[in-house]
Amino acid sequence: MLSTAQAVGREGRMSSSRAAGPSTGAPARERDSRAWLSALRLPGAERDQAVADLHELLLGAARFEVSRRRAALSYVRGEELDDLALQAADDALVAVLAKLDDYRGASRFTTWAYKFALLETSVRLRRRAWQEREVVLEPGAWPLMAGRGESPQGLAETGELMGAIKQGVDSCLTEHQREVLVGLALNGVPIDVLADRLNTTRGALYKTLHDARKKLRADLGERGFTLDSI
Repeated sequence: MLSTAQAVGREGRMSSSRAAGPSTGAPARERDSRAWLSALRLPGAERDQAVADLHELLLGAARFEVSRRRAALSYVRGEELDDLALQAADDALVAVLAKLDDYRGASRFTTWAYKFALLETSVRLRRRAWQEREVVLEPGAWPLMAGRGESPQGLAETGELMGAIKQGVDSCLTEHQREVLVGLALNGVPIDVLADRLNTTRGALYKTLHDARKKLRADLGERGFTLDSI
């Protein structure tokens, strides 16, 4: 398997600089799914060429996704965006090669592989968008969650529920569970961004969020409320 550094070096020698959508590219037209798998599993020059072709395709997919989201990152220089696309393609290549045995043929191999590039690109772009933003982990925005346009009775019920939730969060959750719940469920911080800020993993955050919701739901139930009322 080529390392990420080798993939970057090989890509750097390629002359292609297209930013077209991921449906283009000669290698994709020349190989069907079975041929891709065969070439990527054989040792020697044929595999090296297949890996290089796959990286080129993944880079095209990454650049396509960057182009699609460019308007939301207008403050980021083009050189940095292209570097983010290259990094995403590198990581996607490593992931695809590591998961070849997971491919089941439900779609074309290239379609399956493109998803890795689109996912890696999306993650990197979200991280870049939040790079200079403050990640708020305190529940200061809770009063804003009161239902707008509700009747006076509805507003009163919502306020009562929010008060119960705040009390439950303060009393039954750990500090880490509060941070995760507030960051993800209240303030809309992307999970990969929060994972970076808290130096943990997405899986660990999902587990923490699940545990926090379970404890909070039980606490609210004892007082006649349901978390699903929100």
